[in-house]
Amino acid sequence: MTLSRIALLAALLLAAPAAAQVQIAPPATVPSPSAEKAKEKPKAAPHTITKKKKEAAPKPSASPSPTLPATVIPAPPADNSNVDLVFGAYQRGQYKTAFDLASARAKTGDAKAMTMLGELYSNAMGIRRDYAKAVEWYKRASDAGDREAMFALAMLRMSGRGGPVDKGEAVKLMASSAKLGEPKAAYNLALLYLDGQTLPQDVKRSAELLRQAADAGLPEAQYALATFYKEGTGVPKDPDKAVRLLQAASLADNVDAEVEYAIALFNGTGTPQNKPAAVALLRKASRQNSPIAQNRLAWVLINGVGAPADKVEGFKWHLVAKTAGKGDPELDKQLADLPADDRAKAEAAARKWLGTK
Repeated sequence: MTLSRIALLAALLLAAPAAAQVQIAPPATVPSPSAEKAKEKPKAAPHTITKKKKEAAPKPSASPSPTLPATVIPAPPADNSNVDLVFGAYQRGQYKTAFDLASARAKTGDAKAMTMLGELYSNAMGIRRDYAKAVEWYKRASDAGDREAMFALAMLRMSGRGGPVDKGEAVKLMASSAKLGEPKAAYNLALLYLDGQTLPQDVKRSAELLRQAADAGLPEAQYALATFYKEGTGVPKDPDKAVRLLQAASLADNVDAEVEYAIALFNGTGTPQNKPAAVALLRKASRQNSPIAQNRLAWVLINGVGAPADKVEGFKWHLVAKTAGKGDPELDKQLADLPADDRAKAEAAARKWLGTK
């Protein structure tokens, strides 16, 4: 892979957290404020849903954007019933109780309780947000060897919350956390190696870290590693491995992976072709507000490709996707030719979904 392709992939992976950023380009797009902003970002090479003769089938392309986790939810050790009580209160949303219990446990030097206090202060759970105190507790837990506290503190140092930005310390903390088996730390460290700004670019090391996080079950890492195998970034190209990783991430409700896996199922790329399953995934991702999935589902339903034709439902998704900058002039033309009653139904359905009058 050329350096420019690697830089493109890094930029896409390091995009700011947002709902489904996978890009599946229709034949053309209608300019909109959000679409104009999108022009500033590079796009990945398109993936194509295979067409049948005389069928207007979808032509999707995709680009990755795993979400950067900003917080950590500490898991209690199995052999500490006291910390289990703290974590149980946290899980039930009883944050003030969790804070009181964790405060008592922290006085005994319990690292997990310290991490919990950092979490509660960082996210204003049951107590006023105080990044400085979050840093203090994460630091104490980190010094005691808690890998989740190391990762959480690294993220605060990277963002400059609770103190000045210190990327050097952040990288050291992240590396220590990853070495101790924290998948979120391995994932974020992989992105830094891919980006090549905070750390020297090393795509092979990035792939190794992504594999570590993916094997631990982190959906964002599974999705990112799938793009590596698809593109041949730091690993040999392997469509079969890419699809297996996409499947795993989609089962964990990663929306980007759902769209990519739907494309693979539709085309039979790296997996047996299964158009009904592909359409079902597009429906799921559409309901999760992926404009790309909505645009592709519109094509499927309007043209009856892989599912019975349903123009009203299809144009509903077309109109919804259009509001997110995924317009399609060809579908606009078809919408104009739709009988007035059906067009009115599609527009009403789109307004209902969007919550507008």
